[in-house]
Amino acid sequence: MNRTLENRFYYLDNFHTVVNWIAERYDTLLDSGERSFIARFGALPQSSRALLVRMVMRKGELFRSGKLRYEEIGDTREAAAALVDAGWVDGEPLLTLEQLFGLLTKAEIEKLFRDRLPKTASRKGDQLEALRGAFPDARTFMQWRAQADECVYQLRIGDMCDRLRLMFFGNLHQDWTEFVLSDLGIYRYEKVEFSTSSQAFRNRKDVDDYLHIFRCRERFEAGEPVEAVLADVPAQPLDNTWLEQRRARFLFHVAQHFERLQDWDNALRLYSGIRYPGARMRRIRVMELSGLHEQALALAQEATAQPESEAESQQLQRMLPRLLRKLGQPKPQARTTRTVTEFELRLPQPQEVYSVEDLVRADIAGPDAPVWYVENTLVNSLFGLLCWKAVFTAVPGAFFHPFHAGPADLHSEDFRLRRSDVFNDCLSALDSEGYKDIIRANYRDKFGIQSPFVYWDILDEDLLATALDCLPAAHLKRWFERILLDIRANRSGFPDLIQFWPTEKRYRMVEVKAPGDRLQDNQLRWLDFFAEHGMPVAVCYVQWTEDAT
Repeated sequence: MNRTLENRFYYLDNFHTVVNWIAERYDTLLDSGERSFIARFGALPQSSRALLVRMVMRKGELFRSGKLRYEEIGDTREAAAALVDAGWVDGEPLLTLEQLFGLLTKAEIEKLFRDRLPKTASRKGDQLEALRGAFPDARTFMQWRAQADECVYQLRIGDMCDRLRLMFFGNLHQDWTEFVLSDLGIYRYEKVEFSTSSQAFRNRKDVDDYLHIFRCRERFEAGEPVEAVLADVPAQPLDNTWLEQRRARFLFHVAQHFERLQDWDNALRLYSGIRYPGARMRRIRVMELSGLHEQALALAQEATAQPESEAESQQLQRMLPRLLRKLGQPKPQARTTRTVTEFELRLPQPQEVYSVEDLVRADIAGPDAPVWYVENTLVNSLFGLLCWKAVFTAVPGAFFHPFHAGPADLHSEDFRLRRSDVFNDCLSALDSEGYKDIIRANYRDKFGIQSPFVYWDILDEDLLATALDCLPAAHLKRWFERILLDIRANRSGFPDLIQFWPTEKRYRMVEVKAPGDRLQDNQLRWLDFFAEHGMPVAVCYVQWTEDAT
């Protein structure tokens, strides 16, 4: 039986793990209030500690006592008393009308305000607007509902607990459920040896900057006026490279928002002020759209000389001729394109829900030529299995808690460089038959462990054995090297299907396009790469016959 099913206070044990971990590794980043909380928390009664953690794990900060009933905790009011005394929970918070509406059901609202609600107000939102003017002041729950047999508690340390969670995980998208999912065996993580000094944040300002940018993004996504949000975003680049990427990514999204509004000036201002993948290309496009053709051409030519990525180079090849034409200049010599095999398949269109890839797979497969629908999963999985040791090498700053699905610096420019010796060893195995043993061993020993590359639900033993038998090591090496050049861009764009001829030990990849569908940029780049290196690939264009099955 799982520990979480046996131990009713599993969530409390997990919370203790986090605060003890932080006290051990991050003491210099804590303020006096946080140190006091960690020191005092363990001295509270178990029921009080458990109730606090239950509140922390739930959404929001206001809770009706009737909704905080847990068998292992017992009497909620008794458990809450110590939390109120500590100042971590408010036992009588003042509630605005809007907050009250968030706590009550529609039936309770109609009963409480039955003499004041107009008959036309049938929805909670309409009811709130109808009553807002009559009840401008905040009141306690008992003042709102004198006959209530329960109270409301307000968690006062939610922001501090978010900060502690951030310091532990290094992000805010992971939460306390990571422990539960791990304990239940739903998620398994690689055990990485890292020192106690390995941390996500160098100093308290790093934590403050992360939280500040996160809150700005929340405000933007909630629809707050963009100008007010931008006024609070740090105007200058942050000195922490990792956090600066977060700031730049947020500003990139805001610039895209301005671009959609055709607010070219603000979009150009934001794109020009950040270094972020794709920002320079968007600057050129915004210049073009706003009529600044000469400036757009100059920047495009500068980018062409030193492109930041294959994706940018590809986009520039399409844009430069257009800019030159608008300025009356001769277009550049057309780039030679490599030929990729194409074929058309005419199939009856099913009436029921279907996958066009599965239809093609079923049509082209034969007894001696099986076909799998793999898209990006197969090559990435083989890469992840061969290079498992390199991916999970504990370089400083890559791992700092037990719940990493992959290294924190996976998309950094120096990801490979920081592990160059280990990656070189892994890839050199492809020069002999030894790579197959490494992949098979990692498939067996690591099965089910979280990885940024391996798709365990797709890669079964049959597919693995067939792929290792039919895919040339030289092709694997070229694919893996290209993935490492730009992990963010190159781990996707692989063809949908792969067909094997096991008796001949050969393969081909097939990209499937439904009627009206077209090849995406990352697919075009991979197809060009396959063609350049003589790798068997084809594009299948599906057309529907008139007869439906």
